[in-house]
Amino acid sequence: MSDILHVIRAAAAEIAGGAAFALPEAILVEAGALKEVAPFIVEQGWKTPLLVADRITYEAAGARLAEACETAGVPLQITLVLANAQGDVIADEASVVQVLLAIQQHKADGVVVAGSGTLHDVARYAAYTAAIPFLSVPTAPSVDGFTSNGSPLIIRSNKLTIPAAGPVAIFADTDILRAAPGPMIAAGFGDMLGKYTSLFDWKYGRLTAGEPYSPEVAAITERALLACVEHAEEIGRHTEAGIQVLTEALIESGLAILLFGQSHSASGAEHHLSHYWEMEYIRTGRRQLLHGAKVGVACAEISTLYHELANTLGQESNSQWELIREEIRGLPTPERIRHLLKTVQGPSTIQELGVEKELLQRSLAEAHLIRMNRHTLLRARNEGTIAVVAE
Repeated sequence: MSDILHVIRAAAAEIAGGAAFALPEAILVEAGALKEVAPFIVEQGWKTPLLVADRITYEAAGARLAEACETAGVPLQITLVLANAQGDVIADEASVVQVLLAIQQHKADGVVVAGSGTLHDVARYAAYTAAIPFLSVPTAPSVDGFTSNGSPLIIRSNKLTIPAAGPVAIFADTDILRAAPGPMIAAGFGDMLGKYTSLFDWKYGRLTAGEPYSPEVAAITERALLACVEHAEEIGRHTEAGIQVLTEALIESGLAILLFGQSHSASGAEHHLSHYWEMEYIRTGRRQLLHGAKVGVACAEISTLYHELANTLGQESNSQWELIREEIRGLPTPERIRHLLKTVQGPSTIQELGVEKELLQRSLAEAHLIRMNRHTLLRARNEGTIAVVAE
């Protein structure tokens, strides 16, 4: 078993009210991890588990899971989440209802999800609503949401994060993950790069608005981020070591969110831009872009903006603003972020991503409205309230 849980549990012991009770029972990240799923289901005593996948992820992992569970004497019922009119499987009302109906129809006592971020969001919320556990089998190292206790869902074209439940276990088979499409692997790296600006925004919110903060959770997230940066070339080549590092980093980032109970460490202004673009694409009937690909490019754009703000605003002698400016200077430059994105063969600019300049400018002015409980520097800039708490 991975030592990730040992690290997280040690951190939980240092955090008052840490959510160690909500951590998965088991995490396995290694080649061949898929073969451990059926024994775990038997051990849990599930009698009527439901497999949630889509057409692609069923081929990648679902079919082998179903065969293994059949052999183990616990047949999986199967629901393949359908794509929308644009051909995308998205986490919306229709997908959630489809899985809930399957749970009811088969009287499922557990959910096994084989897929990436979207299917996890759908399955975790459906399982939570039905008050049954779910088990995670990632098929691509594309997001850090495998362990999340919230589901970002599209409800009437708006992105809302709804409380859900984390998985009882994660079985991440690196043989399957290495075979994932290259753009999805690059997207996972992009999601991790976004921690540069989310960690900054978290510090900014703590300094200027008294937002809750945990040094232990920030340290876990930063360590996971830097591991990915250090192994960027291996991740770009899809080596076993590179995919192992990326997958463990994504899981650690997600566990840090679970431990803190909120997503400050992993989601700042860069995620707000990504969510804004996603909602715009849904409203206009366009095919979706990969979440992590958007986050990586958005991170570069936010870095550009924040470096500009450090050079033009806040000339007061207040030591807290000096600290904020110093933190901004510690952010990688947009050129460095784009170089790293290119290293893993992902899009590095809005042009390569396919986002128009007009949409970027609109999102830079309005995306903070998506999460008004977050005090990011982007929000302060847009509201004209860039200031610091008086000492």
